[in-house]
Amino acid sequence: MNFKTSLQNPDLGKLLLRLGVGFVLFLHGFWKITGGMASTVELTANNGWPGWIAYGTILGEFIGPLLVIGGKYSRIGGLLIGFNMLMTIVVAHRDIAFKLNDYGAWMIELNVLLMLSGLAVAFIGAGKYSLSKGNGAWD
Repeated sequence: MNFKTSLQNPDLGKLLLRLGVGFVLFLHGFWKITGGMASTVELTANNGWPGWIAYGTILGEFIGPLLVIGGKYSRIGGLLIGFNMLMTIVVAHRDIAFKLNDYGAWMIELNVLLMLSGLAVAFIGAGKYSLSKGNGAWD
C-alpha cells in the first residue's frame, strides 16, 4: 500500500466531515437549549422576524447535528443544518454578507462553511462508520 491508496477512504472522510460540522453546531444548540435562547429570540425580533422563528435553531443546531454525528438520518440532519445556516445569514448577518473583516476574511465565512458542509452531508450520506452503516435511504 502506498501513500495515495492509504488516503482513499471515503467513509473515513464522511465520518470526519460529520463529526466536524456536527460537533461545532451541537455546542451552539446545547447552549441555546440550556438557557441561551433569549438572545437569539431578541436578535430575530430586532431584525424584523417573529421571535418564535428563533426556536427553529434548535432543529438546525441541536437535532440536525445529533443526526449527522450519529449517522442516522444524516441526510435530513445535513439539510436541517444547511437551512439553519442559510437563515443565520438572512436573519442575523445580511448586513455583513458581502463584507470582509480587518484581515481580509469574509465575515460570514463560518456560516457559509457550515451551511455547505451540512449540504455536503445531505448529498453524500453518512458512510459505513455510522449507526446506519450507510444503508438507510436517509443515511
